[in-house]
Amino acid sequence: NALVNSRRKIGIFIVAVLTIVVILGSLMYVIEGDANGFTSIPRSVYWAIVTLTTVGYGDISPQTSLGQALAAVIMIIGYSIIAVPTGIITAKLGLSAALKKSARLCSACGHGQHDATAAHCNQCGAKLE
Repeated sequence: NALVNSRRKIGIFIVAVLTIVVILGSLMYVIEGDANGFTSIPRSVYWAIVTLTTVGYGDISPQTSLGQALAAVIMIIGYSIIAVPTGIITAKLGLSAALKKSARLCSACGHGQHDATAAHCNQCGAKLE
């Protein structure tokens, strides 16, 4: 359910990642060029995807210092990309767990925030009505 509720944010995230991959792949094409194996923009975008996902097949690799620096940045971005969707889904899971709490107040101690199915107060143990 948390995944379904997060689909808009995840969709935006995927579009952003695809945009970043196209931009970085194109930049690598300009930096490295045909002589270093980056023969076209689609091939360079493929390299950016492989590098971003940290798969690293090794069929294409940057040879210039600037290209290697860009590759290092892409690798670091790849690791941080894992955290974003994980955080989105975790936040939704936490929100849905919080919404399952009941607003019923205990008549003995006045405590609220009980589980929706609770029969007794989680603070004092009195029976909930």
